[in-house]
Amino acid sequence: MSNRQYVSNSQESVPMFKNSLLEKLSKVHFSVPLFIYIPVIAYCCWAALVPVNAGVVIWLLSVLAGIFIWSLTEYIMHRFVFHFEPESAWGKKLHFMFHGVHHDYPNDRLRLVLPPSVSIPLALGFWFLYKSFIPEVYFYGFYAGFIGGYLFYDISHYALHHFNFKAKFWKKLKKHHMQHHYADATKGYGVSSNFWDKIFGSDFQK
Repeated sequence: MSNRQYVSNSQESVPMFKNSLLEKLSKVHFSVPLFIYIPVIAYCCWAALVPVNAGVVIWLLSVLAGIFIWSLTEYIMHRFVFHFEPESAWGKKLHFMFHGVHHDYPNDRLRLVLPPSVSIPLALGFWFLYKSFIPEVYFYGFYAGFIGGYLFYDISHYALHHFNFKAKFWKKLKKHHMQHHYADATKGYGVSSNFWDKIFGSDFQK
């Protein structure tokens, strides 16, 4: 059996749907999340600092908490949701649509960020989840940090696959993610950071 971890490095992958509308909804240019979520982040920052009047210190701490929780969410979703491989034929098809296609065609330029058809329902779900128990004085800053963390993850994921870096930070991050794709997909689940991989023992050995 071949140890090859992917099918093709082409910038296009096989169609996932026979329906042309569904196929279009499964693809997205990497800039689209910027247009959707930068206004959301800006609104949450304004809401925290103006109508809620949380104060700069509380706002900043809330933003940092949101970024931290996003980083853990990113790791958990990638490891336990995207890499969960069901036994049923239906489950395998669903897994391929959500993440398997990305590992088979890791450089598909239109399947490197979450399409709005997936990211918007997730963002709304997390909004109502956190709003249900986080006090308003912390919530808007927290959510701005959480979505900011997601946005960094999504855009950096595209960049790691298509950009060449000179800065040490980005070179290290790219190496970490490329090892996940081309060496061992059971390690290196962190995309925007390898922090949780180190904590949970899923980092690559030096």
